[in-house]
Amino acid sequence: MTPKLSLRDVLVRRRKTEVLSVPALDVQEGEVLAVIGPNGAGKTTLLQVLALLDRPARGEVLFDGAGVRGHELRIRRRMALMMQDPLLLRRSVAENVATGMRMRGVPRGERKARTARWLARFGVAHLAQRSARTVSGGEAHRVALARAFALEPEVLLLDEPFAALDQPTRETLLDELASALGETGLTTVFVTHDRTEALRLGDRVGVIVAGRIRQVGPTAEVFAAPVDEEVASLVGAETVVAGKRISSGDGIATIRVGEYVIEGVAQDGMPEDVLVVLRPEDVTLMKPDERRPESSARNHLRGTVSRVTLLGYQARVRVDCGFPLVAVITKQSLEEMGIAAGQEIAATFKAHAVHLIPRGSSTGR
Repeated sequence: MTPKLSLRDVLVRRRKTEVLSVPALDVQEGEVLAVIGPNGAGKTTLLQVLALLDRPARGEVLFDGAGVRGHELRIRRRMALMMQDPLLLRRSVAENVATGMRMRGVPRGERKARTARWLARFGVAHLAQRSARTVSGGEAHRVALARAFALEPEVLLLDEPFAALDQPTRETLLDELASALGETGLTTVFVTHDRTEALRLGDRVGVIVAGRIRQVGPTAEVFAAPVDEEVASLVGAETVVAGKRISSGDGIATIRVGEYVIEGVAQDGMPEDVLVVLRPEDVTLMKPDERRPESSARNHLRGTVSRVTLLGYQARVRVDCGFPLVAVITKQSLEEMGIAAGQEIAATFKAHAVHLIPRGSSTGR
């Protein structure tokens, strides 16, 4: 299948410094590609190149398999772009939604129908005649979403659209956006620094660091099996510790980490020196004298709680096992077990939760 949007051998410079280098990137028709990375990684530059607002020093952008050079304006009219700032005009909410359609030659009756439909879809139909400059931040973002979807674009590009909003508003808008994308099947590139947004929206995820895409693939795969330590950190694998593989057999690798031997899934070609990567939600905590429940968990460690951090209805528990191990549990479990700093604790996790990375590996260095 021909990708909807592609980059080939793209290089972007700022004052003779490379800020983006992408040998190849494809966005398939109908998919949501989430792009995550730290501040300054090149996420916005990548989106500007895809949106045909920034011409690279080298390489090309393809739309439906064809180069866009010389046809940028025509292709841009088949896209919609939403930034962190909604950038509403000093007009009514309805006029803001209709403006882009008017510029693209959509007939008046059709503009009116689409405006009403998408304002209603995002819950702001009652604001249609109000000045856009008088609405709240969350309402402004709803208007911006209605404006983008009303264009009926072939590609939607979103640059951290909800970053400035409070958590409850952001979560609500993410749910509504996910629903609208599911209904329309709109090809989308969603840029964010928030991995939970990537998990919520992305069919695939790309991780960009220092202007280079380190890893791209199905969201669950990238989050479960990051290719290097920096990617692991960005996708939320909070336990990353050096180990030494001592044996492999029957699909299981044994790795020495400090005084413990940990079991993980054996991987072909894995060297002796590795990094053990573990996500906090894959670690179960219990009291040291508590009887272990029947489970497939092959790894059982003991340690001392060094820090507890409350995260709303959850708690992040850091355990010193001779190396730092991080678990995320519910606040209710924390209270029921009376977990506090200085307490002895047992930690368990399954072999398939352990991801191994060759020590010193980095695809972008």
